[in-house]
Amino acid sequence: MTKNLSYFMREQKEEIVNAPAPESFVDENGNRLELEIKTISNDKIRKIQDNYRKRSIALDNSGNPYLSNGEVVFQTENDINRAMRHIVAEALVYPDLKSKELMDFYHCYDISEMPLKVFHRPGEYSQVFNSVMSVLGLIKKDEDSDEVKEAKN
Repeated sequence: MTKNLSYFMREQKEEIVNAPAPESFVDENGNRLELEIKTISNDKIRKIQDNYRKRSIALDNSGNPYLSNGEVVFQTENDINRAMRHIVAEALVYPDLKSKELMDFYHCYDISEMPLKVFHRPGEYSQVFNSVMSVLGLIKKDEDSDEVKEAKN
């Protein structure tokens, strides 16, 4: 095998993957809907997560800043739940959680809250979340579950 850097030079293409929607989402014929999920680059995921990171001066109980070696100490707070919901909304092509029509219907204009508004029944959001994270490669798909169950029996 020859070492050629051109193997690593590829265009970043958005790939759209279909996944089953929660069972309560059906069309006019009663058929279960399909979610359309697009892949998002690691760079975009990082930028979304950075938007939900807050850095502030660490204060003691008296309100004075902590010092270490003569420098002010900072604390970082991450709202990972909101960041992950934003990633879900960004990755979903259908339904488009950023659409004005959907946001108006739910009276919600915060993209990080839209997944909870649309998928509000117990288990719906976690199913959509797991589907999106699997497509993005952030969690491993549970494909082996049937094989593992078979092996255990």
